[in-house]
Amino acid sequence: MNTKIDSKTDFFPTSINDLRDKYYDGKELAETELLAIQNFDKHRIEYLNSSETEDEFDKRYLELQAKANLSSFTDFL
Repeated sequence: MNTKIDSKTDFFPTSINDLRDKYYDGKELAETELLAIQNFDKHRIEYLNSSETEDEFDKRYLELQAKANLSSFTDFL
């Protein structure tokens, strides 16, 4: 996991959700940022679809929410 600190927040690295906010604000994303979002979305769908029970799905969904909010987007490149 990438532990580099983001200078904008001084606490967390730039996450997938940070990039989505940037995109929805009409700001242009770098090619690597767009790729990270695409990779995350692909991983999210595959990971959730592989759940065998509703409880497992719910746990995975929460896990992915945390990753999208707290993990560096570079983890998905």
